[in-house]
Amino acid sequence: MHESHIDPTQPKSVLYRQLVEELRALIENETDWIANLANSAALLYHSLPDLNWAGFYLLKDGELVVGPFQGKPACVRIALGRGVCGTAAAQKKTQVVRDVHEFAGHIACDSASNSEIVVPMVRDGELIGVLDLDSPKLARFDEEDRNGLEGFVAALLAAT
Repeated sequence: MHESHIDPTQPKSVLYRQLVEELRALIENETDWIANLANSAALLYHSLPDLNWAGFYLLKDGELVVGPFQGKPACVRIALGRGVCGTAAAQKKTQVVRDVHEFAGHIACDSASNSEIVVPMVRDGELIGVLDLDSPKLARFDEEDRNGLEGFVAALLAAT
């Protein structure tokens, strides 16, 4: 069993550096993609403050399908270009949404969510899925979170 020693009160730059180190230690000897996604979702959910959902949607047959996550049950399928996840996937660009209620076409899987960040997972130029984090706190995510989570996804993809 892996025990995390991350202190969420640290500056975000330190927190994300430690998260990547924890991630590498957590998945270094595991080759199963789904197992690594499951542990990655749990690591983020239990390490980052003010989250109510952390997980992955994987590209299957031209749409995003829910993968490993932590939080309340989620929307199962999301069309590319629809909602925050679908927009991030279609554009292959991280979406930082300060207030999901102001995002045109937002898909409300959990009515408690107020802000969201979605990072596309791209390998060799091909979209394979997205990392999605939701928060009940407005404006929970910023550029430091974008940079940190993009680094986290890069480390995850490099290790598997």
